[in-house]
Amino acid sequence: MFLFKKVADLQQYLQKVSKEKKTIGFVPTMGALHHGHLSLVNHANSQTDCTVVSIFVNPTQFNDKKDLEKYPRTLGTDIEMLSSVQTTVLFVPSVEEIYPKGLDTTLDLDFGQLSTVLEGAFRPGHFDGMAQVVHRLLDIVKPDQLFMGQKDFQQLTIVRSMLEQLNHKTELVVCPIIREADGLAMSSRNRRLTPIYRKKAVLLSQILSKVKSNLDNRTPESMSKMAMKALTEAGFKPEYFEIVDGITLQPIKDFSDATFVIALTAAWAGDIRLIDNMILKEAQKAILA
Repeated sequence: MFLFKKVADLQQYLQKVSKEKKTIGFVPTMGALHHGHLSLVNHANSQTDCTVVSIFVNPTQFNDKKDLEKYPRTLGTDIEMLSSVQTTVLFVPSVEEIYPKGLDTTLDLDFGQLSTVLEGAFRPGHFDGMAQVVHRLLDIVKPDQLFMGQKDFQQLTIVRSMLEQLNHKTELVVCPIIREADGLAMSSRNRRLTPIYRKKAVLLSQILSKVKSNLDNRTPESMSKMAMKALTEAGFKPEYFEIVDGITLQPIKDFSDATFVIALTAAWAGDIRLIDNMILKEAQKAILA
């Protein structure tokens, strides 16, 4: 595995890869890696010739500076994990490399309601910062395919919109959520859960599964209310549990209103914020291809 810290050095290497007519797959991360991240690398390895992984804790997408400071940095362990799955290139840039003085990296795009609902309502500015860094990294790496996980579903929706608005050549490849043995969606934040909340955290996926198995019996609104109540009674502080159109992210009143339906939730487990989602109805396989 090659490790680069400088943009110029990485690009020099990738130019040689492109000249050899090899395809490039890209997996952007903020480190503190787990098997969910490694699954993205495995997908990239299977579909492209050269897999590039970046580790960069992006300051522009944290609306809470304390959350940025607390974000785990585990570079040594991350390197070992990436080596174990035959990652071709690891890119670990500094803030100055990603946002050099004199370079305007801001984006003038309109994501409409995609960025104002759900996570957008509770994390103002988050998606602007996320889109900014993904665009910057794509400009550096110039991959053929971009591999991202379903767990951050709204993020995927924003990135897809960005690629479409820019008529970008990179193809977005969405990979399924990887879960712990008990069903908890893998996340870098899970390691910060207290033992009590770690045991309770599986409730998020259990509720999502319950909703999926009862589509014919209740309305989306009643299911959302049931989920919020169950999470609250279990000691969580839920911010939302929404059942929405998987394309527009707008709430639906009836399951017949959309061909692609997904349930998304965010809840505080003590001082750790967890998110999860589950596809309830999917007629458009291409969305998650």
